[in-house]
Amino acid sequence: MLSSVARLLIALLFLQPLAAQYRAALPGYRYVFPRDHFSHPEFQTEWWYYTGNLKATDGHRFGFELTFFRHGVARDVPKNAAKSSAWDVHDVYFAHLALSDLDSGKFYPTARTNRTGPGIAGISESSGRIWNGNWQIKWKNNDQELQAIAEQFQLYFLMRSEKEPIIHGENGVSQKADAPGRASHYISLTRLTTTGSIELFGQKRAVSGLAWMDHEFFTNQLGAEQTGWDWLSLQLENKTELMLFRIRRKNGSIDRFSAGTFVDPQGKPTHLKATQFTLEPLGETWKSKATNAVYPIRWKIAIPGLGIELEAKTLLASQELTSNTRFVPNYWEGAILLTGKERSHSLHGAGYLEMTGYDRPDGALAISRHYLNSGTEGVSERQVTPGIASR
Repeated sequence: MLSSVARLLIALLFLQPLAAQYRAALPGYRYVFPRDHFSHPEFQTEWWYYTGNLKATDGHRFGFELTFFRHGVARDVPKNAAKSSAWDVHDVYFAHLALSDLDSGKFYPTARTNRTGPGIAGISESSGRIWNGNWQIKWKNNDQELQAIAEQFQLYFLMRSEKEPIIHGENGVSQKADAPGRASHYISLTRLTTTGSIELFGQKRAVSGLAWMDHEFFTNQLGAEQTGWDWLSLQLENKTELMLFRIRRKNGSIDRFSAGTFVDPQGKPTHLKATQFTLEPLGETWKSKATNAVYPIRWKIAIPGLGIELEAKTLLASQELTSNTRFVPNYWEGAILLTGKERSHSLHGAGYLEMTGYDRPDGALAISRHYLNSGTEGVSERQVTPGIASR
């Protein structure tokens, strides 16, 4: 749960737009790795999403989410270095962490907000590190170490990518709306072999499984008529993966900028347009007591051109992350299981489902996948309290 300091900070972010100071996501961007795994301060908003399905040696099943957000609030740099301070605010850093104990039916979400300060949060290509307090990703060549310590649980993972980075969309951009720059540069590592441990209330378990990483950077994304989206990352036992999203509009229709990517066993991506797949709720829902949002938690997925038919469902209906402020959307993000077929062959797998805009589909979702499409003038030191603002 976000603290009052975090709520104040997020409110400040919406006072005045400054998107014009930042670069738009436009076609023709040239990706270079490992550089593009790290920060892009010339774009206003950026995030790194880690989700995964893991199993303990005793068979116990877990899902996890760790997300780092960077949002620019001022690009100006003091001309006089003597007047600069470690507490000057140019970017604000948010993070979400959640553990889904699928077999016990428990969900443990938490969040925090920080500025850089003297090393409290940030992204460093030179040290290969992305962090917010004691939640961090550490790159070592092509491997990543994940560490996250919360009040109720701790995560320690080593993740190794089986495939090269995937670039979603066309000509270097994932277009989200009908205007130049209403897009993101969108990278995924779709199959991260993961080993490590989960400690929950003092009980430590060795775990293994698969994780997925999304990294997006942009300045503007959704349009005024778009109210939310349904997004899936799917990892199938035949060594293929799918990313699919559908954007919902105020009039109840599905936006033509909905899209996806199919990744074959060798890591070759195929872009999917909205007309090439369907995501259809199957009637099973879960109603949140916290927000009164009603989420569809069972889905039918069809990609006729690939002969793929899948059904997605979850073992844990209550995987909603909530906020006490209207400036940050409530959303459902959780582990799912997949069954179906590819042409005449049975198909199984697991993944993650994200749903936004079901509690207030009146435009509050125009802040793009969890957060921010616009910023403010600079936030001063007096407006932000240093330290971790979480729960």
